[in-house]
Parts: sequence; structure tokens; C-alpha cells
Amino acid sequence: MVTLSFPSPSLSFVEGGTCKASHVSRVLVSGTDTNHGESSETNSILRDVHISERLLEDFTELARENTEKDLETCGTLAAFLERGIFYVTTLIIPKQESTSNSCQAMNEVDVFSIQNERELYPVGWIHTHPSQGCFMSSVDLHTHYSYQVMVPEAFAIVVAPTDSSKSHGIFKLTDPGGMEVLRSCSETGFHPHKEPEDGNPVYEHCSNVYKNSNLRFEIFDLR
Repeated sequence: MVTLSFPSPSLSFVEGGTCKASHVSRVLVSGTDTNHGESSETNSILRDVHISERLLEDFTELARENTEKDLETCGTLAAFLERGIFYVTTLIIPKQESTSNSCQAMNEVDVFSIQNERELYPVGWIHTHPSQGCFMSSVDLHTHYSYQVMVPEAFAIVVAPTDSSKSHGIFKLTDPGGMEVLRSCSETGFHPHKEPEDGNPVYEHCSNVYKNSNLRFEIFDLR
């Protein structure tokens, strides 16, 4: 479970940029069907997102000390937009208070400042499930709604090092089904969500996120 407040409303396009798009591969999640998630009506119009091949590895290493103590770790992912593609270039790890199944970000104005100074979009977030499986909890879904309602391409990465079937997942709310369920839900804490009326699941694996071997990114560890 991660509790983050809404992303900064100051979203700006970044003109130019020198990121190369060669050596790009689709992100595949171990233990999952690569066709899973294709039912969302908006998948065909979502812009592609590129992440660094090293993102998961580097974040896992930064979270290792917490993971060994059975504590969650969370971070924000920021990107620039060029020629219709989001390039995630920044990982921001805020000050935070954690338990085995929760992570509360603190002093988020510092996160927003880094994004705004670089004119980046808050396109996603990442957190660990140190001793749980790879899934999105009800609280995670509410957190993610605040991102996806601002940026339709927003995604959530869950890193679950003890899940032998799926060590990580890249998720989004289905749209319109899952988005409508979260939009109309006023409950807090852990709670069940009803199934979307369109028959789709509440959330699904992303099909528009790719690994880019030439994409550099910087890390701001504010802890």
C-alpha cells in the first residue's frame, strides 16, 4: 500500500531532447500472458512510454535495506514528452514512513519541485511489496487513480522480490471500467472494489511500456 498525494498540476511539454529510441523492447512480466490487458478500450490510443533497462534493478538495490527489514519503499517516476513518446528520465524517492504493507510519502513539495524545475510529467510510480505478492492493493489503486486521471499513460510498478511467480508488474487502471470504479469510490484503507460494469478487471498489465537500453535516467533519493 502506498499513500501519495495528487501529482503536481504544473505539466509542461519539453521541446527537443536527444534520447535515442533504438534498442527498445516491450516490457514483459514474468508469469503472465502477454495478451493480458488488451481489452481496455483506450489501449490503442495511449502514447508509448520508455523506461530505462536499469530502472527496476537500480530501484530494487535502493530498496534493499528496507526490503530486508520487511518495509515498503516507494518512488515517483517523471518523464518528458517528445514526438508523442514519454521518456522516463527521473526517479524520485521521497522521504517516507514505511511498514510491511504501507508507505507514506513525506514532504512531497520537494518531489513536485524537482518535476517542475525540469518540466517533467509525473507519469508513474514504483513501490515494493517486500513480503507480499505482485498485485495492486485497494489503497494502491486509489493512489494510482490520482496519477492516471491526470496523465492517461500513467503506470504503477510493483516490485515483489519474494513472489516466485512474478517478481514485478507494470499496471494501470482499465479505462473506462476501472477508472469509473475508483472515481465513484469514497472508501479508505483496505477494502474490496466492485467489478466494472463493462466486464473488464479493475486494473491490468500495461502494453505500452517499453525498455530502452539507451535511455539515461537520474535518481533523487531524498530520504
